Order: sequence, then structure tokens, then C-alpha cells
Amino acid sequence: MSRLDELIQELCPDGVEFMPIKDVYQRLKGTPITAAKMKEIERADGNVRIFAGGKTVIDAYEEDIPKANITRVPAVLVQSRGVIDAVYYEKPFTFKNEMWAYTHENKTAVKYLYYVLKNNMEKFREAASGMGSLPQISLKVTEDFLIPVPPLPVQSEIVRILDNFTELTAELTAELTARKKQYGYYRNKLLSFENETPMQALGDVCDVVAGGTPSKKNSDYWNGGTIKWLGSTVCQNQKTVDDVTDYITEQGLAESSAKIMKAGSTLIALVGATIGKIAYLPFEAAINQNIAGIYPKDTAMLDPSYVYYACTTLYPKFLALTQGSKLAMANISFVRSLQIPVPSLQVQKRLVEVLDNFDAICSDLKIGLPAEIEARQKQYEFYRDALLTYAATGKTILTDRQTDRQTDRQTDRQTDEYNALIRLCQYVFGYVTVTLNAISENHDSRRKPVTSGNREAGEYPYYGASGIVDYVSSYIFDGDYLLISEDGNNLVARSTPIAFSISGKNWVNNHAHVLKFDCYATRRYVEFYLNSIDLSPYISGGAQPKLNQKNLNSIPIPLPSIGEQERIVGILDRFDTLCNDLNSGLPAEIEARTKQYEYYRDKLLTFESAKQKGVSCSVPIH
Repeated sequence: MSRLDELIQELCPDGVEFMPIKDVYQRLKGTPITAAKMKEIERADGNVRIFAGGKTVIDAYEEDIPKANITRVPAVLVQSRGVIDAVYYEKPFTFKNEMWAYTHENKTAVKYLYYVLKNNMEKFREAASGMGSLPQISLKVTEDFLIPVPPLPVQSEIVRILDNFTELTAELTAELTARKKQYGYYRNKLLSFENETPMQALGDVCDVVAGGTPSKKNSDYWNGGTIKWLGSTVCQNQKTVDDVTDYITEQGLAESSAKIMKAGSTLIALVGATIGKIAYLPFEAAINQNIAGIYPKDTAMLDPSYVYYACTTLYPKFLALTQGSKLAMANISFVRSLQIPVPSLQVQKRLVEVLDNFDAICSDLKIGLPAEIEARQKQYEFYRDALLTYAATGKTILTDRQTDRQTDRQTDRQTDEYNALIRLCQYVFGYVTVTLNAISENHDSRRKPVTSGNREAGEYPYYGASGIVDYVSSYIFDGDYLLISEDGNNLVARSTPIAFSISGKNWVNNHAHVLKFDCYATRRYVEFYLNSIDLSPYISGGAQPKLNQKNLNSIPIPLPSIGEQERIVGILDRFDTLCNDLNSGLPAEIEARTKQYEYYRDKLLTFESAKQKGVSCSVPIH
């Protein structure tokens, strides 16, 4: 039993009371201040923070703000207009009087309210959506909102747990930001050439065009469309563009200024918050009028990927356009005039190779991070406790393979004879070519798809063709398996590995094959091998690529001895750990931790009403 369970059982076994926020917390008022006044008193070294509408925040000197309007105790600020959110703040602050804040004599109670509000933020945002063009909520929405109010020791334990999750995610995010800055620095260094490298205007060496948007009023332009269509939001300074959900028809393309860009094009946003940000297009797609599409006129002179990296250095040119302008905007002529260095094609390709590798390393590096080590340690402790629990109760957990061997000795003997033949061939020839079904067990029959609407949120990973799709409350697999994509565009695009190992308790849907191996080395060796070869001869289907079980089983695997497998896997594991573990990089870890945090936050903040049971808590609630 956890400490939280013990506290709930001891202090409020019959539930907790639900109370309006206004009856528990003290409401604080803000200060009347205009945008012009905020601009006037803003100071970089100010000691009082001022929160305004949306995400506007400034710092100012204390003497520039009426002392009565400054909050000097921990409080939760309710952002009630534009951006609907809650902010916890401990240092001196104030806020525009269109917002409000809550405090309490106990700091823990304040932090607890913050987590309760964050947990219910979607409800507040739904209430705000019907209040006009600009989302806003009234004071009554929070004042009368009923929250569970457990005893303070329970609140304290909840805050402690959620603070730990928050801290871990913050550390990971900070590390990711640092890696991206480091990458940007070295990328710019590599792309800084001496004077002998010729500079060329983009318009001289590339086709630079803008697109368009078919009229939304004409359904014939959109309904049933098959042509991918992109807006400027895809430009996020990443060497990839996620697949899109917007499609236009051939008629929409023909009767508008939208243009199809080639795979390998560089996209630059021309307007708004994303101005100057870029993206690399891995597939053909149409673009709208807010994007400049760039592609080399002669790929024998200019590498498309090099153009992408060279364009990353142009961002300051676009930022200069935003100075003193309410709406930042660049035109095609401006983009065509921008110059990039054009070294030899050999140098370009070498730079692309280095920058691609460095991009992968800096974006997904996980080794040596204290936060990552801490997270893995927590996972270890969880499984350690589970194992020790089984040991204490005298229970034995058998794998499927072990169970099978206890019930079918004949099959076991046949398997051993076949494995002996494999080992003999490996000894004589160094390796033997086998098929997957000869060295693994297929567990596809145990898979079970669950639609998103029917999934119950939980702690167990729910896997699909390309990795974790969700987290659910139950599991159907427990152990070490190799998952291989069964269908989807990734079989062709290979933007993520199509073979990936999983461990522990999990759920797998019907979009990934599930294979079980006798040892780690063979499983990992097969994983590396499948991710390195061309699988197109084994993929069927047109619009929807598919690697069926029959074709999967027919893939020949050159299998060296177990010792050689271990040597190969050891080398690749070390390299993978250092730079290439893209599935377990920081962005994925942050996402996983966020989901985990939200799950436990919801669990921790769900109470049964004591009022429903006709009882009250045995300890004062506040």
C-alpha cells in the first residue's frame, strides 16, 4: 500500500467533502493597468511580475506598482480571457484586474488547488468557448466550482507526487532545449564559409514559388481530395514534416494558385508567428500562399538537403522584417534575393551527412541525463518491488515459451534438433540463412485492437505499427518481444523504425506483428537487421502498404553464431545508445512523462464525495 493509500484509509476512509472554491480559498484582486503603462514600466531586472491577457508577462519595479495591489504570498492565478489557464506563482506579482487569483494560509493547499484547476482546465475552456469571439470565463465559473477537499496530509502527499512528475518533465525539457541550442550553434559554424566560397541568390539557383488556397466555399475543391495540402504551421525548423490531414482535389489544384512541391523541397513560412521558420518536405504536397517552396534548379550542382540546412541560417533576415510591424510578412521577391553559400557538391553532401547525424544526436540524445537516470531508476524500483512481492508469496511466473515446453516435450525436442542443425551450419560456414518463423514464435493471434473511444486510460503502453499510441489500464503481453510494422505508410517511408523491441506489461493492436525470441541477442540482432534492409519485395498493397505474416516469415535472415550476434549487438547497442535511439529520445520521453503525469494526476484528484455517503472526514479539511 502506498503512503497516499495509507493516508486516505486513515484520514478519510469514507470519502471527502466537495466544496466551492470560494468557501475554501481567499480571492485576490488585480490592478487596473493598460498595455501602454505596462510597456512604460517594463524592466528586465524588475522584482515584481505582472500578468496580462493571454501569455503577456512583464517584470517591473515595485515602486511603479501600488503596494496594495502586489501579492506576496503563494497564489494560483486564473487566466480568464484569451488563454484560459492557471498559473502557480510564489514570488511578488500582480495581474490585470480582468483576472483573479486564489490563496490560502497553507502553501500546500494553494499548490493543491493549482493541480485541481489544471486537472479540470478542459471544463473551464469549454465554458469559455461560448462567450464570444475571444474565449473568456466569468468569476462565477471558478467561485462556485466544486473541488474535493481532503485533509491537508492527503493534499501534501498528492502535491509531492505531482511535483516530482513536474520536475522530471521540466528537466527533460530544459535538456532538450539546451541540445537544440548546441545543435544550432554548431550547424551555423559548419555553414559559415570563408570568402572563397561563392554566394548565390536563392532565385538564381532554385525555383522559389508560393502556393495558394482553394476556396473553402467550393466543396468540390476539398471533398474526397487526394492531394496533400500544407499551411505555414508545418514550418517548425525541423528536418521533417509529419503527414497531413488536409487534402485537396485535382480540380482544387487546377482552379487555384496552390502548387505541388517536389519531395525534398525546403518550405519557408512567409507570414505571422512562424515567419522565417522552415521545414523539409519528404513527400510531394501542395502549399498555400503563406509558404515559399524552394527546390534546386539543378540537383547536379545543388543538393536539396543542403538547401534546407543553408536556409536555416536565413532566419535573422526574416526577423528583421518584424521590427516595428504589426503583421510580419515576406514576399517571394525577398526570398529569391536571399543568398546562400554554394560550395562543391561533394562538400554539400558531406555537410548534409554530418548535420543529419548531428541532428539525430542532439534531438534524441538521452545518455548521461540525470533526469533520465532518475526516471529509469524509478522504473527499476517499481519492477524490483513487483518481483520481490512475487518472491515473498512463493509465486512463479512462467513465460509462454516455458509453459509450452512443460506441456509439449515432443515439440521441444524437435525445436532442439533444429537449433542444433543451425548451430552446426554456423560453426562450419560462419552463418546460416534462416527465415523468421524458424527462430521466433509468432504471437499475432493474441493481439487485440481497441478503438480510442473504448480505451480506459492507464499506465500500460498501447502499441501500434510505429510505436506507442496510447496508455491503457490493462495488458495482454508481459515480457520481451519484437514488434514489426504490419501496415501503414511507414513501411515505405521508413521515417521511424519498422522493427522495435518492447519489454514488460503492454498491449499491442493488430497493426504490428508480435515475435518472441529465445534470447536477447537474437531478438536485437533481427531488429537491427530488419531496420537496415529494403523490405519492398515483401510489401504488398498500393494505397495501404502491408507486410503480411506470410511475407514476413519468408524474409531470409543471415544468422551468425550466438557469440557473433552478441558481439554485433553489443557494438550497435553502444552506438545506438550514444546517438541513434530515435524512438526513446527526449521528445518521446517528455511526451511519455506528460501522459504518465496526467494519468496519475487524474487518479490522485478523483475522490468520492463524503456527502454522498452521509459522513465527514475525521481530520479538519482546511
